[in-house]
Amino acid sequence: MSIDSFILEIDNRKKNEIEVLDKELEEKKATIESKKNSTVKEFQERYANEAKIRSEREASRIIEAGKLEAKKILFDAINTNLDSTFEVIKQALRNYTKNSEYKKVLKKMVETSKKKLNEAIIFHCRNEDNSVLNDLGVTVGSSIQTLGGIVAENKIGTKELDLTFEELLRTHEDEIKNTILGKML
Repeated sequence: MSIDSFILEIDNRKKNEIEVLDKELEEKKATIESKKNSTVKEFQERYANEAKIRSEREASRIIEAGKLEAKKILFDAINTNLDSTFEVIKQALRNYTKNSEYKKVLKKMVETSKKKLNEAIIFHCRNEDNSVLNDLGVTVGSSIQTLGGIVAENKIGTKELDLTFEELLRTHEDEIKNTILGKML
C-alpha cells in the first residue's frame, strides 16, 4: 500500500468521522432546540395563564370596588334624602301643632299616660300646650323644648312616659325609613 492510498484512506475516514460527528451535532442541536422551544412555550403558556389570572383578579377587584363605591354613593344619597325627609316631617309636625286636631292628640296622649302609669301624674309640655292640658284637668309641670307632645311622669319621678314627637319619631325611625324607602324604590 502506498502512502497516498494510506493518506487517502485516512482522509476518507476523517471525512466519515466528521460527517458522523456533524450528524450527531445536528441531532443534538435539533434536540436542544426542540427542548428549548418546548420549555419556552411551556413558560410562555404558564406566564400567560398567570397574567390572565392576575388580570382577571385585578379586574374583579376593580369591579367590586366600583360596585362598593356605587353602593356607598347610593347609600349617602338615600341618607341625605331621608334626612331631608325627616326635616320635612318635623316641619309638618310643627304645622300640625297649630291644627285643632292636635288638641285631640294631646288628649289621647294624656289618656294613654294615665293607663300606662296608673298613678298620680305630672305632665310636661310646651308652653303653648299648657292651656290645653289645664283644660283637661291634669297637673302640669315644667315646660319642655319639643315639637309637640308630652312627657308624663309619676309624682315621685320613678316612671316616665315620653310621648314627644321627637321620641315617637326616634322609636319608629326604622318603620318610617322603610316606608319612605319603599316609596322611593
